[in-house]
Amino acid sequence: MLVPSQTLAQAYQCRMPQVVSVPQVRADSPTRTVPVSGYTLALSWAPEFCKTREMDARQRLQCSGRNGRFGLVVHGLWPDGRGAWPQWCRTALPVSPAEARRNLCMMPSPGLMARQWAKHGSCMAPRPEAYFKATRVLWQSLKLPDYDRLSRQEGLTAGDIRRAFSDANGRHWQPEMVGVKLNARGWLEELRLCYSKDFMPVRCTPGRLGAKDSAPANIWRGL
Repeated sequence: MLVPSQTLAQAYQCRMPQVVSVPQVRADSPTRTVPVSGYTLALSWAPEFCKTREMDARQRLQCSGRNGRFGLVVHGLWPDGRGAWPQWCRTALPVSPAEARRNLCMMPSPGLMARQWAKHGSCMAPRPEAYFKATRVLWQSLKLPDYDRLSRQEGLTAGDIRRAFSDANGRHWQPEMVGVKLNARGWLEELRLCYSKDFMPVRCTPGRLGAKDSAPANIWRGL
């Protein structure tokens, strides 16, 4: 399948296999049930993630190049709480191979899907299908900036990355609603989009906002 689309990885290409397997996931931290106060949609910058993972069999769908090229992809949709976040809520429902394949161009890792559902989605939806449908609705509502082009800008900052996203997405998105995660060397790793409990964009809390606007930034293009 060849799917060029602005919302499928920035008009990059996605070619996914017809059959996928979904691994089982075990909780690696305690169950925590707290009221949901909002949500974070985390978007990973695939070229940076894949920089040292091209030969990693666990990341082959996203990083090998055989399934296309990716820019921003979904890391996860996370429910937030006040002072803590809910996690690992009890569920016996796994992510089916059919549901995993439906979302591969958005989140190109069945293992990541299984973990995001078990750790986060189980605390906000009764079934994995409902969790991933909510994630798709948010994902498909976004217009993704041309970060390849922006990466060539001299003196690039985290604020430039924020503003590029808010400018592309209209009046409902302001820069302070876009978290920017840079790694220790100043390279873009992730955007964290902040939503209220009714899924409207809101100002990010300091912990989600990440790098200051003035922080020098770089964007790896994967070349």
